[in-house]
Amino acid sequence: MTSAPIEPGIPETTKNGRLRRSFYEAELERLQLELVKMLEWIRASGHRVVLVFEGRDAAGKGGTISRIVSPLNPRYAKVVALPKPTEREQSQWYFQRYVQHLPAAGEMVIFDRSWYNRAGVERVMGFCTDEEYWDFLRAAPEFERMLVRSGVQLIKYWLTVSAEEQYQRFQDRLKDPAKRWKFSPIDIAAQERWDDYSRSKDLMFEHTSIPEAQWWEVDSNDKRRARLNTIQHLLSQIDYDDISYPEIEVNPANPDPGYERPPMDRRNIVPDLYADDA
Repeated sequence: MTSAPIEPGIPETTKNGRLRRSFYEAELERLQLELVKMLEWIRASGHRVVLVFEGRDAAGKGGTISRIVSPLNPRYAKVVALPKPTEREQSQWYFQRYVQHLPAAGEMVIFDRSWYNRAGVERVMGFCTDEEYWDFLRAAPEFERMLVRSGVQLIKYWLTVSAEEQYQRFQDRLKDPAKRWKFSPIDIAAQERWDDYSRSKDLMFEHTSIPEAQWWEVDSNDKRRARLNTIQHLLSQIDYDDISYPEIEVNPANPDPGYERPPMDRRNIVPDLYADDA
């Protein structure tokens, strides 16, 4: 079941065809309110949702995920971004370290990269054997069907970006001190092995885009459009309703006249460096 689509606003663009910031921010705010309603319904109904975000390096997965979760209750909307597996985890069943992060009733879990590492970077960079790779392509659909049969709604997004745009974003990362930490040696290989990643992605889709959990591709050359389109689509995939809240009356504080606060010289106050001196 899915909700009726939310009608988008009429796009406003700049001379180069990008969405205007003012339009983007207003549309994002409107969609984020719907995300709040959606998560409240998930929490109240006991629904379980897993979102998988995959795609090329610098495709904008992190930014899209950030816009999804920023207005949401972090107790019920959780982001999982796992580091490289430990030596112990490498000896486990491949899906084991992901299973422990799956949602309980009333939760949504977002994987910022997932078990599909094996079909992407591990395959291209030679971090797994051919036997492990082909075993994954056979096992992943069965693993996901098992999740869906248990009541988990699984939605998978692949963010795609052109080679030229990816290169430009890598350059931006290298020049921006706030983004430099995002760049890694794997990013260099992402450009050098562009066609290998393309072939790997095509083969992964062929084997793992199943009716129970198909892949959805997002054009992310324009980050603003990608974020809005992804949120719009996500909202359309979950059949949520508005939650009715009970009427609550909040009474103003009633200070105790006998209470005295400690003197200022006994308290550690953070300096107000932005005080209005006017």
